Amino acid sequence: MSIVDFTKTPVAGLYGSNCFSNAVMRERLPKNIYEEILAVQAGEKELSLGVAEVVAAAMRDWALAKGASHYTHWFHPLTGLTAEKHDSFIAPTADGRVLMEFSGKELIKGEPDASSFPSGGLRATFEARGYTAWDVTSPAFLKQDQTGTTLCIPTAFISYYGQALDKKVPLLKSIEALSKQAVRVLRALGNETSKRVYSTVGPEQEYFLVDKVWYDKRPDLMLTGRTVFGSMPAKGQEMEDHYFGAIKERVAIFMRELNTELWKVGIAAKTQHNEVAPNQFEIAPVFTAASAAVDANQIVMETIKSAARRHGMEGLLHEKPFAGVNGSGKHNNWSIATDDGINLFEPGENPQSNARFLLFAAAVIEALDRYALLLRASAATAANDHRLGANEAPPAIISIFFGGPLTEIFENIAEGKRGAAADTGSTITLGVTSLPHLPKDVSDRNRTSPFAFTGNKFEFRMIGSSQSIATPNTYLNTAVAQVLSEFADTLEGAADKNGAIQAIIKKSYAEHRRVVFNGNGYSREWVQEAERRGLPNVRNAADALSVLARSDTIALFEAHKVFSRDEMESRYHIYLEKYAKQINIEAGVTIDMARRYIFPAVSAYAAGLARDAGSLAAVNAASAPQEKRAKRIAELAAELYDGAGALENALLEAQNVEEPFARAKAYFEKVIPAMDGVRVRGDALEKLAPKNIWPFPGYEELLFKL
Repeated sequence: MSIVDFTKTPVAGLYGSNCFSNAVMRERLPKNIYEEILAVQAGEKELSLGVAEVVAAAMRDWALAKGASHYTHWFHPLTGLTAEKHDSFIAPTADGRVLMEFSGKELIKGEPDASSFPSGGLRATFEARGYTAWDVTSPAFLKQDQTGTTLCIPTAFISYYGQALDKKVPLLKSIEALSKQAVRVLRALGNETSKRVYSTVGPEQEYFLVDKVWYDKRPDLMLTGRTVFGSMPAKGQEMEDHYFGAIKERVAIFMRELNTELWKVGIAAKTQHNEVAPNQFEIAPVFTAASAAVDANQIVMETIKSAARRHGMEGLLHEKPFAGVNGSGKHNNWSIATDDGINLFEPGENPQSNARFLLFAAAVIEALDRYALLLRASAATAANDHRLGANEAPPAIISIFFGGPLTEIFENIAEGKRGAAADTGSTITLGVTSLPHLPKDVSDRNRTSPFAFTGNKFEFRMIGSSQSIATPNTYLNTAVAQVLSEFADTLEGAADKNGAIQAIIKKSYAEHRRVVFNGNGYSREWVQEAERRGLPNVRNAADALSVLARSDTIALFEAHKVFSRDEMESRYHIYLEKYAKQINIEAGVTIDMARRYIFPAVSAYAAGLARDAGSLAAVNAASAPQEKRAKRIAELAAELYDGAGALENALLEAQNVEEPFARAKAYFEKVIPAMDGVRVRGDALEKLAPKNIWPFPGYEELLFKL
């Protein structure tokens, strides 16, 4: 795809050109229809078929004018990826011609075959009917490639009986739940103008790039997204010279196209830079409403991969594609804002706004402590297990960072103290009627915290780079909604609102302050301190996911109408099954690479060394080093082969376990250690074998040749 010349096509004119945004609808729809759509987006009205017909006609004309031939209902099944079924606009006529049609019914509802999408027992395999419903909160967009142009309509995906089969429906419900409870609190605080509250998200996306020449020669990268074998070269990331370094021209050209494609569909890609590990990069967008942000992040991931291929590279989104260097995460910057522009995590200029800030911040602290296991489960995948707890990512312990001054303010409130807080350049008076003036940016940013306050938002850093952000935000919205509902119950019945606010903050923080930690989350000392505080440290995804089946978790989601019991239990089984399947594939690839590639190559090489050593022995003593090397390689090769057999046995044992949780635990406890044992031998052999006989490109090529 050609690179856009911004001197001829300015970014301002390019931006949103392939997005059926509100601005486009305002131009193309009658004023009354456009106002109806705004009301539907705000949750004030339901979408009528008459309005949908007008929108569909305008959307069709817009898409056809841009070369579209097909449309698709674009949705988020429980695979964590996106799905689409393309239908053409054509409608044959009796005289052999065609009309280009697209009705309101086709806009509102689609019917993809749901039989092969994971359902976790919500329906039988033969029950194939599923429905997609237009999500009016996220704009339609055009997907363009060498095959043509397709109109993509973001949708929700449900079963014949109305159960959620996707990640979008629960997210939308969680946003509604959060809005309902937050508005209750705002009303109790005297706010009569804000009608709705939205969660806003800005996900920072990390990824690796590798040359496709090397990628195509690595079965493990192609089939699992990560290297199951690979030894580090002499240099890794220890010089830290890649971080924020000058971007290589080849990568810069790719990034230019990536930005262009994202800008066309209205995704405000703002920041890009080299990350810590070699050939690792990051892209970050501007904040937007959570529903649209989830869709945008899926588009970002798809576009990274498609754009990379056009430049002879492969984009890797796996959390840990390379052992020995940092893996990739997705920093989910989350906040709450009202429909009239108030950021509820923005410290204010007066006691009233600061009371609001402290109350909502206290709700987050309490939610993180009470629902730590749920937040941990939101980032629980087989891939993320390689990353969490390493010296590159937050530990598997949920904690929250506020920095010294804000923490001291909360501590003073909890202890009933009055007077000055930390030295922030001004005196802060604490009291019932005069809550403090809160300076902004009162602390450094903590990059080791899984959940850090960064001025007017919280950065949830535990999420893996390949994950959909829908599930973490669904869980987070619901957890905070529950705490806010309890705050609202107290405030609504209080005669003295100021006293009630002070009492809520004091009680909540005093009971949940253990989750606040401002130190180094990477340190061993924090792990010990967290244990002393009683904070859970769940080190693997299988155990983390078990919280989804607990009765109190199900009751939480049922109370806020986010998930039914059946929907929650189905996700528990789906995520456990996905965990087991991922490790099953990785183990199979490990066995295949060990037996079919590495063992034949090194065995032949060792045999050749032994023959050469025998010939040299008849002449002089120079054969001794060759004999020693041949023997060591032969020993490791034998251990590799035996290890592959042990891995195969562990794999068969795990596959025969029927109960989902027990099966996932078998993969964690037996298959992964056996797989690691094979890798140790393989990586040792790579260090001993000449590069010309090693069957795969090594880390030197993958990480440094781009």
